[in-house]
Amino acid sequence: MDHLFEKTIKTTPIYQGKVIDLQVDDVTLPNGKKSKREIVKHPGAVAILPITKEGKLVLVRQYRKALDKVIVEIPAGKLERGEEPDAAARRELEEETGYRSEKLHYLISFYTSPGFADELIHLYECADLEKGQGALDADEFLDVLEVTLEEAEQMIRDQTIYDAKTAFAVQYMKLKEVGRT
Repeated sequence: MDHLFEKTIKTTPIYQGKVIDLQVDDVTLPNGKKSKREIVKHPGAVAILPITKEGKLVLVRQYRKALDKVIVEIPAGKLERGEEPDAAARRELEEETGYRSEKLHYLISFYTSPGFADELIHLYECADLEKGQGALDADEFLDVLEVTLEEAEQMIRDQTIYDAKTAFAVQYMKLKEVGRT
């Protein structure tokens, strides 16, 4: 596989923000030619597939400026510096939905956009939800929804659910349901 690697010659920081950093890397390609790579650096994130005792999926509806639209998603958020993913998952679940759970089960980690970003999302499932206290960030506004698997699948079809992490989680839930029957 070494014949596929690119060698970084120089990294130029472009922007350092609250959520992401942007850099441009000058690289030598496997064929010896030079190129540039624009890279978004991200601290990583967690996403949670919360399922109520009644078997409903807890989702959040919120406006996403990058899309200039309101979409429905599973609860998620970025990792704070030095924070363990399972702690972040518990924190984000309660902050965004007002629910908490002792039954947090790690499912998988995946890259969101490996062509230009290093964001890694750690996906968790949780059940036996208990009502806690929601505590949204000052710049966060959202609605909490509880939907059936069928309703979530319809939201994917009509593009109310429009992001990969949520579509992935809904498909996971569907496969889990199929395994029970």
